[in-house]
Parts: sequence; C-alpha cells; structure tokens
Amino acid sequence: MSKAREQVKIFFIERKWWTACACLCLAAVMFYVVNYPAAVGASAAARQLPIYCVQRDQKLVAISFDAAWGNEDTQQLIDILGQYKVPATFFVVGEWVDKYPESVKALHDAGHEVMNHSNTHAHYPQLSAQEVVDDLNACNDKIEKVTGVRPTLVRLPYGDYDDNSINAVRSIGMEPIQWDVEASAT
Repeated sequence: MSKAREQVKIFFIERKWWTACACLCLAAVMFYVVNYPAAVGASAAARQLPIYCVQRDQKLVAISFDAAWGNEDTQQLIDILGQYKVPATFFVVGEWVDKYPESVKALHDAGHEVMNHSNTHAHYPQLSAQEVVDDLNACNDKIEKVTGVRPTLVRLPYGDYDDNSINAVRSIGMEPIQWDVEASAT
C-alpha cells in the first residue's frame, strides 16, 4: 500500500508542477499581449532632435551668430573675422533681412554662411507644421534674394522645438541646428 501511496503522491507533485508551469506560461502570454503594443509604440516614438554637434577626428570650432535685432556690430564682426580668416555662420531672422539687406550681403560677400533663424522669431512648438514650413520658406526666400544662396540650415528661435517643429524643418530638406559648447583641457 505504501508503494501505491508514493505513486499517488508523485502523481500529485507532477500535476502541481504542470499546473504551475501552465499558470506561468499563461501569465507570460498575458504580460506579452498587454505590454507588447506599448513597447512597440515607445520605441517607434523616439524624440526628434536637432543637430547639437558633429563628431570629427580633428579639433575644430564652429562659430555662429544669431542676427535678430540690430546691426550695430555687424561690420566690426566681419572685420575681426576677416582679419583672422575665420569663417562663421550667421543665422538671420527674415525681419532682420528686411531691415538690413546690405548687412546680409556683406556677410555673404565676406565668405560667411547666411542661414535661417525663422522669419518672425516665433515659438515653433506653438505653430502647426504648415506654419513652420511657411515661416522657414519666407525667410529662405528673403536670404536667397539677397545672397543668391538658399539656406539649408535653421537655428530654431529660442532653442525651442518639439517633434512637430523638427519634422516640419526636415520635410523641406533643411536641418535644425542648436548650439553646443564643449570645452576640453587636452
């Protein structure tokens, strides 16, 4: 009788084991079904970012200026940069181009890049994608009219952006550029 009892006992242990495995598998399937769409959505919704820096083998510095308000120092900047043979990128607002087309032309003629800093210096996250595109194109048209070169880069006003802004910029073949300061003692 004790042998029969051991077999029954073994049977119950095996049955509990199978029940535990079945419950564990069911729990894993439920976890997968519940969480898989969220995991896919999270990985598909990576945040869009502007360019902050470009990895280079050489130690280089890129100098840029935003031109949005006055032009009192523009010629002095052109002269100093020219004296040291330093090219720079000037991100100009369309309204600045309207006020100071001679300064825009002087920057371009001195060998500097003249790029877009928006037409009206609006907060892009508050605009629709079409409004961002229209604002960029209005500024691009003004710069191109003065310099003959259509901008390919934009410095977003206030450094303010969201996915909508970045996608709108890239939809017209431009790249958004942010500032970055990285100092090294080497």
